[in-house]
Amino acid sequence: MREKELVEYIAKALVDNPDRVTVKETQGASVTVLELHVDRDDMGRVIGKDGRVANAIRTLLKVAAGDRRVVLEIV
Repeated sequence: MREKELVEYIAKALVDNPDRVTVKETQGASVTVLELHVDRDDMGRVIGKDGRVANAIRTLLKVAAGDRRVVLEIV
């Protein structure tokens, strides 16, 4: 599973409005940036208390990416 699909899958499982989840992927020279967009009402679910959920998603993303550098931004 590619990183973009992984983030989308996890986010859709967490939110109340999965149809409003989108992930935009931007390839750079040495980094890939993933922008996760969710409904405003679901933002807290994706970020979590003290950012714990967001950090857990980033950890899973780091494992899935292996040697590549992937950055997740939640907007």
